Parts: sequence; structure tokens; C-alpha cells
Amino acid sequence: MNNIESVSEIICKRRSYRNFLPQLVEPEKLSKVLQAALLSPTSRNRQDWQFIVVEDRVNLQKLSECKEHGAGFLKKAPIAIVVLGNSLENDCWVEDGSIAAFAMQLQAEALGLGSCWIHVRNRGLNSGITASEIVRGILNIPDDTDVLCILALGYPATELPPHSEDNLKWEQVHIGSYLGNE
Repeated sequence: MNNIESVSEIICKRRSYRNFLPQLVEPEKLSKVLQAALLSPTSRNRQDWQFIVVEDRVNLQKLSECKEHGAGFLKKAPIAIVVLGNSLENDCWVEDGSIAAFAMQLQAEALGLGSCWIHVRNRGLNSGITASEIVRGILNIPDDTDVLCILALGYPATELPPHSEDNLKWEQVHIGSYLGNE
């Protein structure tokens, strides 16, 4: 199998896992996941994202309550990785952090780990408190640092089937121009 086939298989296999086994992630695997983030491309090679690894059960529980929907499963994940950037220093912080987060998800999949992106930026509680404010308070993150997302990470409790190429929406790919406006 050549490397292109390997990457294609990993992309097809990568799914969003919300249920994890209680098994801890080995430090070597966690290091490889973080290395994938640190090797990811950034605008002008600035590499000014930051990552916080959270393994503490109390903080995982608190982080799982940072927004109304879509974070509750974090309380049962063995690890969370919080992806940070600074919008005042880098106008591409969202893009750079997103690339790093996805690189971590692909590496996790290659290592037999599951992951799920929890969107934090521009989310929050119905009371008006932002998810970023909550995460900043839990993890002592400075006010000038923005929270993009949290990745839940661990060994999946269930196996999900790979994505099927039969479901690809090729009609959304336009060659040369947006053909729908002709």
C-alpha cells in the first residue's frame, strides 16, 4: 500500500466518536497526536497556536458544560485537547487552529484512537455567557487568547463504519467556475 492510499483510508475511516472506553491513552500516542498539530501548516509559518491537554476528570466535567449542546460527552473522554489562538496577533488563527485540529484527528485515527471536534468559538450558554469565557475560566487562559475548539480523544467504545464513497456530493464540486450561475 502506498502512502496516498493510506491517507485516503484514514480519511474515510475518521469518524466523530462521542463514546469512549475508560482506557487511558498512552503518552507516546498522545505525543504523536500533538506532534501532528505542531507540524501542521500555518499562515506565514507563524505557528502561534497553542494547545492545552486536559486529563483531569474534574476539569473534563466542567468543560463538558461550556455550552448548551454538543459538549456533554466530553465528561467521559479520557483526554481533551483545547485549541487556542490569538485573533489580535493572527488574522488566520481560526484557519491555523482548524488545520491543526484536523491533523490531530487524522493522527488519532491512524493510531486507533477516536476523536470528536467540540466547537467553542461563537458558542455558549443560553444565558449569554460564551463557551470561550467558560473554558478560559476553567483553564486559566488569558483574555487575549481565543478558544477555537476542544477535541475529545480516547479509545472508541463502539466501531463506526467508514464513510462511503457512494455518499460523496460530487455535484458540489465545480470545475473552472460556479456552473450553477450560468
